[in-house]
Amino acid sequence: MKNIIRTAAVAGIAALALAACGSAPSTTTPSGTTGSSSSAAAVNYKACMVSDAGGFQDKSFNQSGAEGLDKAKADLGITEVKVESTASTDFTPNIDNLVSQNCNLIIGVGFNLASAIQTAANANPKIDFALVDSAFSDANFKPVTLDNGKPLLFNTQEASFLAGYVAAGMTKTGTVATFGGMQLPSVTIFMDGFADGIAQYNTDNGKTVKLLGWDKAAQTGSFTGDFDNQANGQNLAKGFIDQGADIIMPVAGPVGLGAAAAAKAAGHVEIIGVDQDWYLSAPEYKDIVLTSVIKEIGQSVYDTVKQGVDGKYTSTPYVGTLANGGINIAPFHSFDSQVPAALKTKVEDLKKAIIAGTLKVTSKSSN
Repeated sequence: MKNIIRTAAVAGIAALALAACGSAPSTTTPSGTTGSSSSAAAVNYKACMVSDAGGFQDKSFNQSGAEGLDKAKADLGITEVKVESTASTDFTPNIDNLVSQNCNLIIGVGFNLASAIQTAANANPKIDFALVDSAFSDANFKPVTLDNGKPLLFNTQEASFLAGYVAAGMTKTGTVATFGGMQLPSVTIFMDGFADGIAQYNTDNGKTVKLLGWDKAAQTGSFTGDFDNQANGQNLAKGFIDQGADIIMPVAGPVGLGAAAAAKAAGHVEIIGVDQDWYLSAPEYKDIVLTSVIKEIGQSVYDTVKQGVDGKYTSTPYVGTLANGGINIAPFHSFDSQVPAALKTKVEDLKKAIIAGTLKVTSKSSN
């Protein structure tokens, strides 16, 4: 628990400090796997990745990261090694495994790997590292810059704002909901934007759409306490549905699929996915996916690998925004004909305003 609390503090403090930033040979080990064969000429560069406990088939951030690495292998001709973690105790051994394989770049997927990645980066200055969804800090939680450690961060509150506006415009009951896996900055940043989007819709239209699961002002809400147990997400979602929610945005990795199961069973509830476009990544639920808040984790991984291949790796943080395409809102897919044209136009106008800087979407966890 101390490690979880510390990681949350690290991510929050460091994020504030970073507000100004903007066919290869096959390699297999007992705990590592490689992606699909490459169509590019081989280059002498090995990029490696460690997953969080959800694994690379989580239909969420781990899978997104793995897809970015696979694309780098196919396009750039690198050698890749991917190692899955099933628990937090796997992080350090898995990273040490990759260090021993002489990786040029080691990427940790998820804020839970922050401590292990930072320790490894300090101990191995000749290896480049990258970390998804967190920055780095010292023992007093003050932000630090590592010459060989690159944070990959995302201002998802911007896209979540648009999703919140859509949810408020599409609810039939006047009640929507969100919840998180753990109360960490990379989770609550989604929830902050979602809350603000709903509030903006209410202001613009004289409505009183209610949000369950998150109070932005108080920074309190509903969390399952994990990112692994789908039953927890299913039970929490059932509670929201019983309170009248007909649209739910779970920010909980694989746990969110439990909420999707509850929504599908209810028969009248829609889901807003996160990280990936759930219509594509979780096709078993595509009929209830209204839209998704997308983090282009795969693209950030690909870009970081390419920097390394080109000899241009830097520790300057990557921060995904609507402006640079690092985040986005997914198409409405099956719901496209049901979303009113006026609502679509308004959301597009809001997106343009955020990109132009005339509309600021804030979060205590923004990067």
